[in-house]
Formats: sequence, structure tokens, C-alpha cells
Amino acid sequence: MHSQLSLIKTIYTLDQLEVMPKPQIALAGRSNVGKSSLINCLAGRKGLAKTSSTPGKTRSLNFYLVQPEEFYLVDLPGYGYARCSKKEREKWARLIEQYFKNNEWLKAVVIIIDARLSPQAMDMELASYVQNIGFKLIPVLTKADKCKQKQKNSIQKTWQELLGLADPPLLFSSKTGQGKNKLWQTLKSTALQRL
Repeated sequence: MHSQLSLIKTIYTLDQLEVMPKPQIALAGRSNVGKSSLINCLAGRKGLAKTSSTPGKTRSLNFYLVQPEEFYLVDLPGYGYARCSKKEREKWARLIEQYFKNNEWLKAVVIIIDARLSPQAMDMELASYVQNIGFKLIPVLTKADKCKQKQKNSIQKTWQELLGLADPPLLFSSKTGQGKNKLWQTLKSTALQRL
């Protein structure tokens, strides 16, 4: 049976943040990295997560319930979007920080990285932050269909070494579905590990 994804809750402000008592995996990445496309690909349908050619569309924490497994994928606002105000970026940062803080239900953070780019400072900072606060990090390299095999191998090796990982990051393409089944397996096994 295929897993179903449905949007359950959208949180814009700190006072809306509440305990959601189910295992959670957060999805984090720079604006325009393909986070919404990845969610739609996992869901097997377009339009669940809003995609846009304009970066910075996700301005809230979006809780997607995965059924029948009963855990949440939590879409975080994209970072590094320069066209929104500094005040707004700080508001998102506080929201994300508060969400991470003392969250016993959060199992891991998927960091979504554009496979076409050399390592960016913001991605490295986020990965380091997640590792330092003690959450499991699951790096996923998106837009893999736009890279030649040699480039894919090289970027996987680079990120594996940078993050000190046992395995190379997962290659993913929302266009071709590459990596979709493997990512689902990783998400489910991580979310459903005993609390």
C-alpha cells in the first residue's frame, strides 16, 4: 500500500507552535532547491505543496501527515531568500529555532541540496547546526536529472566527506522519480525507530 500525504497544520507564528505528538522529520533547504517538488513527488501528485518559480514561497511550518505510518513530514521555510525583508527572515529563523528546541518528537532533519552546485555556505551552516544540536542529518541532492554521472559522483563524494557520513547523500529527482523509493524507505525507518 502506498503512503498517503495530507497537509494537517500550517504554523506562521511562535504562538501557533504546539506539540504535535507523532514522530517528525523536518525538511530544510535553501529557497528554490526543489523542496515543494520533492514533497509532491513523494505524495505522487502535484499541487499538495505549492511550487513556484519565485523563491521563498514557503513562509510557514507545514505539517504533512504520512499515513498509514502515522508520522509527520514538516516542511520548514526556505532559507537564503534575499528578496524578503531582514525582519521576516529573522522571524522565520526564530520559528525554526523554537521548533527544533526540546522537540522530543523530531527524529531527523532532511537537508535538501541542489546537486548542480558546489557546497554553499548556508547549506554547510545548516548541516553543522543540525549535527551540533544532536539531530540525525539526512542529506538529499535534488535536481539529479540535470547532472552528468561524473558530476553526481563528485558532489556525492564531496558532501559525504564534508559531513563525515558513512554513506553518500541520496540523489533525487522529482522529475524522473530517481531516489523516491529509497528516500521513502529512509524516512519511514527513521521515523518509526522506537521513541
